[in-house]
Amino acid sequence: MDTATHVVMGLGLAGLSFVDPVVSSNPALAGAVMLATVLGSQAPDADTALRLKDNALYIRNHRGITHSLPFLLIWPALLTLVISPIFGTTSLQAIGHLALWSFIAVAIHVFSDLFNAYGTQAARPFTEKWIAWNIIHIFDPFIFGSHSAAIVLWISDIVPPAPLFITLYVCITIYYIWRTTVHYRVTNNIKNKDVRHDSTDRYIVIPTISPRRWNVVKVKIDGSYDVGQLINGHLKWLKHAISSTHPAVEHSKAHPDIQAFLYFTSYAVAEVEELSSGYIVRWGDVRYLHRKQFPFVAVLVMDKQYHPLNTYVGWLSSDKLDERFAVESGS
Repeated sequence: MDTATHVVMGLGLAGLSFVDPVVSSNPALAGAVMLATVLGSQAPDADTALRLKDNALYIRNHRGITHSLPFLLIWPALLTLVISPIFGTTSLQAIGHLALWSFIAVAIHVFSDLFNAYGTQAARPFTEKWIAWNIIHIFDPFIFGSHSAAIVLWISDIVPPAPLFITLYVCITIYYIWRTTVHYRVTNNIKNKDVRHDSTDRYIVIPTISPRRWNVVKVKIDGSYDVGQLINGHLKWLKHAISSTHPAVEHSKAHPDIQAFLYFTSYAVAEVEELSSGYIVRWGDVRYLHRKQFPFVAVLVMDKQYHPLNTYVGWLSSDKLDERFAVESGS
């Protein structure tokens, strides 16, 4: 999920912690748990700091080891060790409950991220496979809005936290089950809506911010992709994408930034623009179609001898890419 949603989910778990009689009867512990659930809901995304050093490094590692099985225990342990002395919650009982709610916050962060298209490496160290269930958009208005409304009711003393947040999370659970069921049904039926369906085709159905609209990627046996949208049950193909066979594409794979991008996604295609001075290789992730463009990209500018001159990895429209590499394009 996005950062704002993780924040409200952390506050929501703080409210839910009042179902725990040990927490609700101890104001100091309740304060410690609130801080722990808010920080625990953000902790797995600590790798965002890598963006300050290098965007490609961030792309390669975000939602990687910090979302792994060992860190399900490491983050709560660190939070408990830091927060417990601050609030004076040093009894074994208080430490135990603080650790429990810290763990719940971290686990729910990782679990909720599995439902997005971006995915996580939650099964590390057993596998580095990216797990993405493609069920919930990274920002879901219902999840964010329902949490925000409940938090307002809580801080306004309109509804006590325990029954309020029990109700909220029952509704959230039902919502996740409903979205999972819809995704399963849509995925199973998508080939029946495709008049160009081939028995070798494989489909990926990706959520958008609207529950009535899905992005669809058809993986062809020749390595190409058809990319489209399913809107209100109507399938429309928007773009066919296949990687260029230009030698510059193969040379680009040796660059660490391109390797980082390809490590993250298995659904990338490359196009090559030839310049008088060299080449621009643009790799795009076909899962993120926007206005017939692939804005999640890795770009490498090379000279005629395929030596790298400039790179970019991240989110950028085609117009912004042309603007960013205007000097190289015009040289």
